[in-house]
Parts: sequence; structure tokens; C-alpha cells
Amino acid sequence: MDKQGEGVRVTRKQARERIEELVEQINYHGYRYYVLDDPEISDAQYDAMVRELVELEEQFPDLRRPDSPTQRVGAPPVEEFGTVEHEVPMLSLDNAFNEQELLDFDERLRRQVELESDEDIRYVCELKIDGLAVNLRYERGVFVLGSTRGDGYTGENVTENLRTVQSIPLTLRGEMPGALEVRGEVFLPWSEFERINREREANEEPPFANPRNAAAGSLRQLDSRITASRRLDMFCYGTGVVTDTELTSHTQELELIERLGFKVNPHTRAVASISEAVEYCAEWSERREELDYEVDGVVVKADSMELQQRAGATSHGPRWAIAFKFPAEQAETVIKDIEIQVGRTGALTPRAVMEPVFVDGSTVSHATLHNEDEIRRKDVRIGDHVIIRKAGEVIPEVVRSLPEKRTGSERAFEMPSECPVCGTPVVRAEGEAVARCPNLNCPAQKLRLLEHWAGRQAMDIDGLGPAVAEQLLDRGLVDTPADLYELTREQVADLERMAEKSADNLINAIEASKSRGLAPLIFALGILHVGRTVAARLAEAYPSLEALAAAPSEELEAVPDIGPKIAQSLRKYFDRPESKELIARLQALGVQTERSEEAVGGSELEGVSFVFSGKLEQMTREEAEELVEQLGGRATSSVSGNTDYVVAGPGAGSKLEKARQLGIQVLSEDEFLRMVREAGG
Repeated sequence: MDKQGEGVRVTRKQARERIEELVEQINYHGYRYYVLDDPEISDAQYDAMVRELVELEEQFPDLRRPDSPTQRVGAPPVEEFGTVEHEVPMLSLDNAFNEQELLDFDERLRRQVELESDEDIRYVCELKIDGLAVNLRYERGVFVLGSTRGDGYTGENVTENLRTVQSIPLTLRGEMPGALEVRGEVFLPWSEFERINREREANEEPPFANPRNAAAGSLRQLDSRITASRRLDMFCYGTGVVTDTELTSHTQELELIERLGFKVNPHTRAVASISEAVEYCAEWSERREELDYEVDGVVVKADSMELQQRAGATSHGPRWAIAFKFPAEQAETVIKDIEIQVGRTGALTPRAVMEPVFVDGSTVSHATLHNEDEIRRKDVRIGDHVIIRKAGEVIPEVVRSLPEKRTGSERAFEMPSECPVCGTPVVRAEGEAVARCPNLNCPAQKLRLLEHWAGRQAMDIDGLGPAVAEQLLDRGLVDTPADLYELTREQVADLERMAEKSADNLINAIEASKSRGLAPLIFALGILHVGRTVAARLAEAYPSLEALAAAPSEELEAVPDIGPKIAQSLRKYFDRPESKELIARLQALGVQTERSEEAVGGSELEGVSFVFSGKLEQMTREEAEELVEQLGGRATSSVSGNTDYVVAGPGAGSKLEKARQLGIQVLSEDEFLRMVREAGG
């Protein structure tokens, strides 16, 4: 038959036959290339077939099949993603951080399924890919729906974006007459991540921080053509819904999905006992740098399906599987200098300026040194070689210095006796590790307070970032936060890089902030030791800012979570003439300084106390605490006999241990979110 590319018209019947032939051939050769990494034809031959298929589908668009390889290029943008409820929940896994915790997991599982002490459990060990978990649904062998994990029960519909991932089959390679859901991790290889960042830098766009963020952002593009350009990949590790097939082991499950055309990680290994699983974890903790993709641990699963069913699951996750997390990555670098940052409360915080180094997914050049005592304890000097890591996998910090690498040119750091910004002598209160600038008119404090005031957890003024705040202060347009409410559109529009629409948006955001509520306002004031939780307690205890400002220390100390230290700080703040003037001006300018009677009440979480420990994966800790407070609950920082729940994520430490000692119920992040949903959040 003459090919379309040669300019010869074909009949509809010929086109249908040729399209079917091309789809089958292209999908087969794509599978050989993207899944097996074993191509049988050249790139030029493959591209020629794709071009011919595109031309035929353009001539006969109604013959375009849903599993056509041309669908991988992406579709026009959508307005928003819909939601998908998972028929079989995508549960989380408990974590193990060392060999003993793996052995403890094996012992628990052995007790749950009532095995003899000398009887080993066969496990399957899989590398834990640091990507985005997704669910792929096939009906009669054709890919029909793809969704993200979401909260484990409901995810986002990202079907069109997943169609662009070449290693995901659009049609199964084997016979599956019913429904099948396959689960796995979408990721971005390191080589592709580096290619994308080179392009972004060439286009003067900010580079992605790490492959996981890039993969997640790519999969959530409303324009799937952008997703297609990112060349995502996927490893599959299990199933959800399975009909018309009986499986007796996880090994069989992996063999099935591999046979159907899915990509399974080649380093997956079945082992005969937990001791062999421990060896696998130790091996890949050392070898992970060999891979072209990011892994953060190993998933250890009981192989027997019958054993899995006997073990069951908690609301958090299966009892028959656990995620072993690799130790936090550390890196070595050199401290070039130690600079001082002045915060909104006048705190002087030393920060290391370092030779840029890549650690735990991003390049860092600064790290916190906390305070002068911490620098002395760790014996950190300017010019030192140091080991750094990311505290809580987020904030870079110096772990220790390497004195054995000193040359004699290193210099000890001396905390300044004067504020580096305004020159005021610094003070250090007895019993505190932090030195402070006492000058309330210090330009650095004013800038940090303005940034804090505009923050999302405070007055939430979108568009008032550091650059705008600095201009407002430098031009004398703003001296205190109250001045924001007298700004005119013309004054804002005259700022550098401020377009007319941006000026309108900022003025509107400032106006909207007047009605944020009493708790955000108290937090926005930036009072020493008064965080969001304390601000919420104070807003519950007092009907207005005026009433709070007049409260004596003894009365303040009776408020939950308020001790003598915080009460003293509150009184010191409200007794200042500057504070009284600020409150009066805010009132006069229409800022809401009274508690709204429409505050959430009657929720099932009203009065319930939560403590968060470890890293949350689906939201920040601040967002979780805000959810609790919106529903009338309390988020506190320490575990006590009055605590109702502890929400524990990866890295949870002493708080989790104390909760267990006190018999306090421990929730996973997913369990917490379900509780919030049921309470109306």
C-alpha cells in the first residue's frame, strides 16, 4: 500500500487497516525502547512510522484510537483537574530508620500472623523511588483513567498528563478482559532533570530544586503538552483493583504487571528472611548514587498474599509492609564567612555563608548556626571544612566541623556587641541563648516585621514581599504596619517593577486584610514568644485586642499554653507607648480588632488538643495547625497528659516516645486528614 507520506490518497478502509497496523507496531517498538531498553529498529524508522500515523489521523480524525501513540504529545490546557475516589485506598507505610526497627517490624508481623519463632517470612525488597505515586486504571485492556495518590482516598485526575509518559502502556500487552488498576511512582531521571534545568537557565527561568519537585510539578501541569516535554518515567510496584485474576504472591503480582507491559524496577529482589532484607537495605544505602533516579529508601513487603490478608491493615497502612528510610544525606563544604541576620524581634542569628554544595535534592550556600553558644559547642570557625545536612529534610544546618582539615588560617567567630544594622548595643537576657537588638526603630526589625505582618499565617497580604516591603520603608511610605492602610494606589504604582494591575491587587489585598480576624492580628504583631498557637489561645480568651492589651500578667498566665515567660513578654509589648499608638491607629483605620462571633464552633474537634511531630508530607505543620484551629481544636507544641492526639510523621522523635509512654493515641498524617474531613474541614 502506498504510504500517506508519499502524497497518495488512501481509502477509508485502507486508512483504518494501516492505522491499526501502525499503532500496534509503534506501541511495540516504544515498549522495546522505553520499558525494556532494547530497541529493534532505529530512531529514524520509528519517527517515520509516527509521522505516517499523524498524517493518516489528520486525514481521518474519527479513526484516531484512544491508545494511539500520537496521544502522548499532550492535549490543550484544561481549566482544572477533577477528583478521583480510589476504589481501593492508596495507604501509607510505617517507617523504619535502622536495622533494629526492621527486626521489630518482622517480630510484630510474626506475632500478628501467629508464626513459630523459627519460621522465616519471605519478603520482597523494592527501591523506594522519590517521585509521585499514581494509580492507572485499565478497562478491557485500555488505559482510561490516571490519578494521583492525594490523601490516599481521593486524588487528582491527571489522565491526559499520564498519557504522555512513554513507559505507561496505553494498551495492555496481555489479555485482561476485566478491570485492572496498576500503581507506581512517576519520577524524573537525574539526566532529564539536568537537561530541563539547563534549558530553564538558558531561558532565564529559575531551575527546579530537585527531581521530585520537578516531577510533581510536571504531572500537575494544566497543559499536558508541557508534561510531554519533560520526559517523565515510571516504575510500577503493585495493583489496586484486579478482576478475573487470582494472585498468591507479590512476586506473582510484579510478574503479571511486567508481562502486561509495565516497567518494574530491575533491582527488586525477593529474599528468604528479614536478615536478608536488612542486607539489601544496607547494600542500597551505599549504592544509591549509582542510579539515574532518586531513591530515599527501600520498601519491604511480605511476599505471600495469604499472609498479607491475615496481617491486615490499620487505617494508616498495611501491617505487612514497611518503608526503610535511608539516613539523611550529608555533604562537606567550607564556611567562607559567618553573617548576622536581625529578625523582627531583634534576635541576632548567625548564618554560615558556604561554598555551594548539593545536598538532599538541592544546592545550598547558607546554613543556620542558631546562636553563639551553638557555634562554641560545635567549635565552628570561619574557613572550616564542615559537614552539613538538612534539618527535618528542609533547613540546612551545620552538623559538625572537621578540625583535622584546618590549616591555621581559620578564624574564631565573635558575636558583635552592636547591631550590625543600626549600631545599637545588643543585649542578652539572663537564661537566653539569643542576643537581641533592643532598638524598636532598627530598620532590619521594621523590615522583618512588615514581611511577617504580610505573611499568609498573619494578615495574608498577597504581593507584599521582601522587595516591595523594602521599597516602602526606604521611600518613607511606611514606618509601622498601620501605615499600610493609608497607602494610595498611586504611591504603590510608583514602586519599581510594580505594574498598574499589581498595584490594584496589592491595595485590594491590604484592604481585605482588615477583616482577617483577631488571632491572625495578634500573631501579626510579632510579639516575642507569641506564635500562631499562642495567638489562637489568646483570641479564644479575650474578645478584643483592647481587652488583651489591658489584661494583667496573672490573668494572662491562666490562659492555656501561656506561662510566666509569655505573659511577661505580652505585658512588656502592650505597655510600650509605640504599641498603644499602633493599636489605636489600626482601630481608627478599620482593622478588625475584635473576635468574630462567626468563629467556627460546634465541630467534633472543638477543644481537642493535637501535637505534631516529625515531617508532614501532604502539608506544612503550620497548615495542619491552622486546620485544627479552624475547627475549634488546639495545636500545642509539647506533649502532656492533656494532649488528645499526637500526629507523627517521618522523623518523629521524643514527642512520639512520650505519647507512647502516656498512652496518648498516635495518628498518621492520613488518619489526621480523615478526622479533619469528617469534622467538616
